[in-house]
Amino acid sequence: MKAVAITRKLPLDHPDCFELIEVPDPVPGPRELLVRVKAVAVNPVDYKQRLARKPEETAPRILGWDASGIVETVGSDVTLFRPGDEVYYAGDVTRPGSNAELQVVDERIVAKKPGSLSFAEAAALPLTTITAWECLFDRLGLTPGNLEEGKGKSLLILSGAGGVGSIAIQLATVLTGFTVIATASRPESTAWCRRMGAHHVIDHSSDWPAELAKLGFPTVDFIACFADTTGHWKRMAQAIMPQGKITAIVESPEVPDIGLLKSKSATFAWEFMFTRPMFQTPDMIAQHELLHEVATLVDAGRILSTLSHNAGQLAPASLANAHRDQENGTMIGKQVLEVAW
Repeated sequence: MKAVAITRKLPLDHPDCFELIEVPDPVPGPRELLVRVKAVAVNPVDYKQRLARKPEETAPRILGWDASGIVETVGSDVTLFRPGDEVYYAGDVTRPGSNAELQVVDERIVAKKPGSLSFAEAAALPLTTITAWECLFDRLGLTPGNLEEGKGKSLLILSGAGGVGSIAIQLATVLTGFTVIATASRPESTAWCRRMGAHHVIDHSSDWPAELAKLGFPTVDFIACFADTTGHWKRMAQAIMPQGKITAIVESPEVPDIGLLKSKSATFAWEFMFTRPMFQTPDMIAQHELLHEVATLVDAGRILSTLSHNAGQLAPASLANAHRDQENGTMIGKQVLEVAW
């Protein structure tokens, strides 16, 4: 099969940063699917994995952990899918990624894609949907579908226009009764947050706790931080309500001072959507279930695809450009490449 891979640690402007290679077709194990990839999305994890590559490594590595496609074959113990099913999934960061014609993936982290979406529109959703769902409903402990629980309560989403923020706003507004406050710093990202359903939008480049207070929220019940955990830490500690909860997804260059939360008895939890597949946790199938639930919401017209930019066909040059856009940190929504070899 064909794949776009990294074979050496090279800068993005090097013509061989990504290479089109031929590798043997992967073979699915007992609980695995062999998927013919139709579209892939690009996320910060892609460039972070590229940058983490050691100079001495020479074995090709296929990146990409966000895809939609068609099931080609299934393993002997597969019960959830059959050949021909159209699916979407994020995969496992410890295994070969989706920037290829074919990919093997465990059935427990895959769902049938929303029938109302194209492959490109569907590929924009899995990784960020899993991350946002786990942040809201696993880490913060909100109850999906319980609109009474959030009445009179508030949820702050830091970096609402990014990939994770875009779907988190939608999940929170559709499945909870919380007042959703998102942050953005540009007119276009503010407009995007409002399109996703945020009740209020404030500027995270300013003194955002003061902006919250002006809205009538001196503190908030929950905070989901999707950018710059270190930079926002002290303000999150200031803004969180006593006994509130904070979750974050961006690794911190320094250990957050958890002591700032002590007097408020506040809770902090990291979220990493690859935890379940990496460690084969007993509840790994939860990712299949949540992706199925979101596909149902999409087909009912309650959740929108967060695709904002179709970057063309998957190739070394287009993938390098997509990585460059991710590293700039100004992406709104999601960026997708189609696979058409």
